[in-house]
Amino acid sequence: MNYEQLSIELRERRARALAMGGEARLRPRREAGQLDARQRVDHLLDHGSFREMGVLAVSAEPADRDRTPADGKVTGFGRIDGRRVAVVSNDLTVKGASSAAVNARKIAFMKEAATRNGMPIVFLGESAGARMPDTMGARAMSHGGADPQQYCRRRETPWATAVLGPCYGSSSWYTCLSDFVAMRRGAVLAVSSPRVTSFAIGESADPETLGGWALHCEVTGLVDYATDTDEEALDLVRRFLSYLPSHNAEAPPAAPVPNGSEAGADRLAQIVPVERQRVYDMHKVIEAVVDLGSFFPLKGRYGKAVVTGLARIDGRAVGIIAPNPKAKGGALDADACSKATSLMVLCDSFNLPIVLLVDTPGFLVGVEGERKAAPARIMVMMHALQLCSVPKISVILRKSYGQAFLNMGGGRNSDEIAVWVTGDVGFMDPRAAVSVLYGVNRDEDPQRYDELCAEQERTNSPYEMAATFGAQTVIEPHETRRFLIQALEDQRRSRSASIGRHEMATWPTYV
Repeated sequence: MNYEQLSIELRERRARALAMGGEARLRPRREAGQLDARQRVDHLLDHGSFREMGVLAVSAEPADRDRTPADGKVTGFGRIDGRRVAVVSNDLTVKGASSAAVNARKIAFMKEAATRNGMPIVFLGESAGARMPDTMGARAMSHGGADPQQYCRRRETPWATAVLGPCYGSSSWYTCLSDFVAMRRGAVLAVSSPRVTSFAIGESADPETLGGWALHCEVTGLVDYATDTDEEALDLVRRFLSYLPSHNAEAPPAAPVPNGSEAGADRLAQIVPVERQRVYDMHKVIEAVVDLGSFFPLKGRYGKAVVTGLARIDGRAVGIIAPNPKAKGGALDADACSKATSLMVLCDSFNLPIVLLVDTPGFLVGVEGERKAAPARIMVMMHALQLCSVPKISVILRKSYGQAFLNMGGGRNSDEIAVWVTGDVGFMDPRAAVSVLYGVNRDEDPQRYDELCAEQERTNSPYEMAATFGAQTVIEPHETRRFLIQALEDQRRSRSASIGRHEMATWPTYV
């Protein structure tokens, strides 16, 4: 053969790979408004930046070599907002994007290269699970798991996943190991398909009940966002990565401060009532404090008693943890503790300072919480906070009671603490304390009750906390943004290129 003939053969092989599972399988996706594996990569990445790895890979099984273009996984490198990333996009039109020996090597290559070269990796999840009959029998199983670190996560670089169809087997495993997950409504995330599950448990399993978006956004907390389209999910992945460094040895990228970002702080006194019993939406406080339009909530439908997310303050990325009085009065339950812990792990792994905005009556007690191992989750959260080596800045807006005072950065669990003039710090609400400590109630002895309440209010005041240097300053609401900007600047770690010690880099994603 001459060079021209060899060149023709190469172009034909590439064309077969790019055709994926063929028009008969691609057409129904277009009609349903779903992108195929390569269109998803094109939407995710900067235009023209994708460089594919393994386009000519096929199944290791001789009988499937002509039916497995790219072996069902589209992998390669590209850029998002000019920064390099690695991508794995599952092609459901080829053997259901099922996991097999060759495509497992492709994924291992991408993970190793991304880690070695400091790139985030994005998984576009859609897979039927393990490929049959490739994995049937002891011999086949013995060849599996060739990469002993396949599911070991050390958080050297960020991972993000978009769940865009049925996600079973390894596709679900990588989702659960990721730092961020967006899920298209109608997609499913589960250990095994409804059919396999039905065989296993002897009863039918509805896909939505088994692993739909509502389950994972509201009950398990595995998914951060639900979207209506592939494009929306991919756009969320791009936005998430914009807050993070490319790897754990660099600081997060800075961004220009939008005009008008200072104006929100003047609204804080109107947003937060002085009266402790009145509720408000913590989202409005966060949006008034951070750079205009920069707040990116995480796990918004899960553990609603606390708000978590990413934002920018004076152009620099931070993580936010803030109890929400609008949900359960801001009392932290087991799910809220897990949600806050997840944010701490992300921030400490990738050098984002943590801002804690505090207004909580404590932890939600009761039978349901105990069944969810609330004491353990409270301590896991405490452990995470104390391991965090990134700057931690706390602002106590109103209430901070009991053990939650420590879990939300009180004591020496923050680098700096400011208390609003409305702050109330103690073991419990002053009125409840009078009843518990002295057995006095307003109906029986109103004068004594009022005297004791006044004394308890005094001992809980922000000035008592400042007097013992338990807080570094007392501020008015409108001073909050300026305090945070200055505190974050003064507490910024600068010992080395790596801001923190990353002691939680191997912390489980789900706790």
